[in-house]
Amino acid sequence: MAKNNDNRSFEIPRPEFPRRAVITGGMPYGNKELHFGHVGGMLVFADTFARFMRDRIGSENVIFVTGTDCYGSPIAEGWRQKCEKGEFEGSLEDFVRSNHNKQKATLDKYGIAPNLYAASGLDRSKEIHAEVTDLFLRSLYEKGQLEKISTMQFYDEKAGMFLNGRQVIGKCPVEGCQSEKGYADECDLGHQYMPEDLVDPISTLTGEKPTMKPVTNWYFKLCDYEKLLQDWVADMQKRKDIRPVVWKTISEFLKPPVIYVKREFEEKYNELRDQLPKHEYIEERGKPSFTIGFEKLADSEQASRILASAGIRFRTGKKLVPFRLTGNIEWGVPAPDLENSGEKLTVWVWPESLWAPISFTETYLESIGHDRAEWKDYWCSKDATVYQFIGQDNIYFYGVAEPAMWMAQQASEEKTAAVPEGELTMPVIVANHHILFLDKKASSSGAVKPPMADELLNWYTPEQLRMHWLGLGLGQRSVSFMPKPFNPEAKPEDADPVVKEGFLLSNVYNRIIRTAFYTLQKEFDGVLPDVAPEEQIMADAKKAVLEYERHMSKFNFHQCTYVLDSYIRSGSKYMSRALNGEGKSPEEMKQALANVFHIVRTAAVLLHPMAPFGTEKLREYLCVDERIWSWETVFEPLTYFVGEGHKLKFLPPRTDFFTRHESQFSAEE
Repeated sequence: MAKNNDNRSFEIPRPEFPRRAVITGGMPYGNKELHFGHVGGMLVFADTFARFMRDRIGSENVIFVTGTDCYGSPIAEGWRQKCEKGEFEGSLEDFVRSNHNKQKATLDKYGIAPNLYAASGLDRSKEIHAEVTDLFLRSLYEKGQLEKISTMQFYDEKAGMFLNGRQVIGKCPVEGCQSEKGYADECDLGHQYMPEDLVDPISTLTGEKPTMKPVTNWYFKLCDYEKLLQDWVADMQKRKDIRPVVWKTISEFLKPPVIYVKREFEEKYNELRDQLPKHEYIEERGKPSFTIGFEKLADSEQASRILASAGIRFRTGKKLVPFRLTGNIEWGVPAPDLENSGEKLTVWVWPESLWAPISFTETYLESIGHDRAEWKDYWCSKDATVYQFIGQDNIYFYGVAEPAMWMAQQASEEKTAAVPEGELTMPVIVANHHILFLDKKASSSGAVKPPMADELLNWYTPEQLRMHWLGLGLGQRSVSFMPKPFNPEAKPEDADPVVKEGFLLSNVYNRIIRTAFYTLQKEFDGVLPDVAPEEQIMADAKKAVLEYERHMSKFNFHQCTYVLDSYIRSGSKYMSRALNGEGKSPEEMKQALANVFHIVRTAAVLLHPMAPFGTEKLREYLCVDERIWSWETVFEPLTYFVGEGHKLKFLPPRTDFFTRHESQFSAEE
């Protein structure tokens, strides 16, 4: 058999990883604290992968950035409402800063550790983000990728003011969408549409039906990138590390524009048929609507206006539309005056939040004394990869609008300050399906209120929650989060589904570690045997490492938890046999301890990205430095990191590395 440190001795192919990596997490709005969906639906996954990559390719080669999304109408409207109710005193910036600080404190409690948790509207990250925004938009303008479009914006006659995106609410006009929370030009499920298509709009300021008045803004020519996006989707479909939900969702926007008309209006449609632009009537039996398809978006929009004026109810299909970049809301990043016209616009929050991770990368590099220009080594280099962790609701923005704008920056040979040598890397989008709450889609603005992330820590430890969320399989399907203390239908005798994965650590793995330490302390005064683990122990460990690595490279976090479950339980069975001291010589006991400590060490390396608190405590008691986490030495035993006669830190009786929450212990315990 080949040597144990020869990776070629296993048939499982080793995945390739980039030399450098950027990991980003979708940015929570600055109008609230974090609820469980922010943490359990996305940020825990981003943090786990970032921790893995730090161990796998070196922490100096990994930058994990995310932060508070400070701007936009949801924040401004949230602040206005809280001030009106007497729930907050202070400026809009004070409001955002308060929420940003609370968000950061919550992440610290969960062990979510970005290199920088920034804020697009606060402090140095605000200044750098404004610079990057200005350069980015000027670059698109200089490349001819922007256009001015006049559209109708909602206006509240009673209040005497234009309404921002969250000050008007109606029903989403996109076919198949059930959202009752359609805002000015997007619904709470992420569908985009023109403001005039919103069904039954109402002003949140006065409760009146708003009128519409024309406004002019800058738009990105998103429709021009349909073919390039189709090519990108085709490439994604060949990759095993891209979840189908990503390319399937993007593909929905790359179809020819269609309109769905209610059957009850078919007679009216037939009367107007010749007035509509050239189109195809598509019969779909058994459906409450019929479909008319168009070759061009402009024809579809003209048809929509004709149908609407005739009182015909319809919904539009998903499609590429010009992507709005600016608006007239005051609380936003200042937009550059591209035509020196004196206009004072701000940038719409969604576009600027897409390049915010670039500005956050620059902010982080500057904060550690590096040249900000080094961001190119992470975002524009062929040996670097950008991994963007998001929820499926936001695939349109990260999977359609963002890559198209990245492509547009390469629209000409001439480079600008915004895009230096090299091309902006197309991101690897890691989109989770919905994490439900008690079998319903939870939203802080909806009827089903999700628990806040901090609130869960009154019932569970951070690592119980991390392990549970990672094991849900959100990469494959939507899954419900069913915490027993929050479930009114749970019976006292029912097991809590949230603690199942945590028991693997607090019960099984804890027992292995404690038994190994106590036996070593009893038999050899805590001195680690200078003995190599047996060949089969090394082989089993290596198999677990390579299976875990393969799953992690595809973001199959739940499969990684399965590997750990199997390996730790198998190790527990071995430990029970091997450390039974009856009839064993000192040499046999040394060998058994060397074997068990290799199992402990291997499981710790695999758990380190998932359960950082307990594994770091274990490292402290093993008295080894952080080299133990490096995958360059992942197959080596503990003796590789220490000298002869290495003594472990004394482990007091009943010491736990992974524990249950105090609320989970009975009075007898």
